[in-house]
Amino acid sequence: MRVVICGGGAIGSAIAYFLSRRGAEAVVIERNEVGGAASGKSGGFLALDWCRGTVVDRLARRSFALHAELADTLGNPWGYRRLTTYAGWAIESERASGGSRQAWLSDSVTITGQIGTPETTALVEPRAFTRGLMRAAEAHGAKLRQGEAVDLARSSGSIDGVALEDGAVVEGDAVVIAMGPWSILASRWLPLPGVYGFKGHSLVFETGDSVPAEALFLEYQEASGEVLTPEVFARADGTVWACAVSSTSPLPVDPAGVVADEGAHARLEALCRSLSPVLAAAPIRARQACFRPVTEDGVPLMGRVSGVDGAYIATGHSVWGMLNAPASGEAMAELILDGVTSHVNLTPFAPERLKVFDPARLGGA
Repeated sequence: MRVVICGGGAIGSAIAYFLSRRGAEAVVIERNEVGGAASGKSGGFLALDWCRGTVVDRLARRSFALHAELADTLGNPWGYRRLTTYAGWAIESERASGGSRQAWLSDSVTITGQIGTPETTALVEPRAFTRGLMRAAEAHGAKLRQGEAVDLARSSGSIDGVALEDGAVVEGDAVVIAMGPWSILASRWLPLPGVYGFKGHSLVFETGDSVPAEALFLEYQEASGEVLTPEVFARADGTVWACAVSSTSPLPVDPAGVVADEGAHARLEALCRSLSPVLAAAPIRARQACFRPVTEDGVPLMGRVSGVDGAYIATGHSVWGMLNAPASGEAMAELILDGVTSHVNLTPFAPERLKVFDPARLGGA
């Protein structure tokens, strides 16, 4: 079976990997670069049980286990590491009464508790993870095709593959839409619910070995009184990733056109410098902005596209895309090849639960 996957992010790469391991021929179409959007710029934080009580819980637990297995099986080229995770708070320009118990944090930070252990929280470097899975898929026969998908190729009502902007057709027996928030563009070809982009900004600091294997989830009150919720993660490659500033800026048509909001990185840098003397002294390796995909009900879209044989969708994972990529790839591969899934029930993620998006709303995009 030949499956064409539109999108070279973590979800698309994971689907390609699990399909190729089963002997199917997977072709990933990517218009820019593998892991070039949120899958290369996100935090890469993984949690075993933080989705408990939701329909995503089983997916997350299966995926957390698969992350450990994949790192072991494929040699961990993406810096998978276990973490201790803490919660706390800070107020700009104010010293906390108790101060931080972490040597790398400033006295303005109060740690209120441990919310994750090395058994329940972990981290990957997301770009390396996404590209590593794609390379592993290629080792099993998958192919990567540069190009922009613009339509489905059909004959006699059945799907023959995907049409590219340059006029070429990538033939396939099935097609998976896995383009993150840009999956909404495929609503011109398929009856799909809306997928939207929520913008985030992040910084990557070069800290060497001065920060231990820890993650922080904080509440931070700026001098203006506004409260932000920074997340700070220490990676295995000697960097620290931090975020706190989000917005609902318009999604550009091309992922390569994503730019930071004015002042967002300066605001985030000032916050980080105040949280930690280590970050205050560290050079910045990257200033990033990306859009994560969200749905109307906050639940991913995964499954068959109603009324179109051979069409599937897998997107809308929001902040848990990196966590849930492995189990999503495994389940989608099972659904496509077997018609059923063995580890995760995809019924709660079926696209028909939401109303179909009207592509006329896209205008000339």
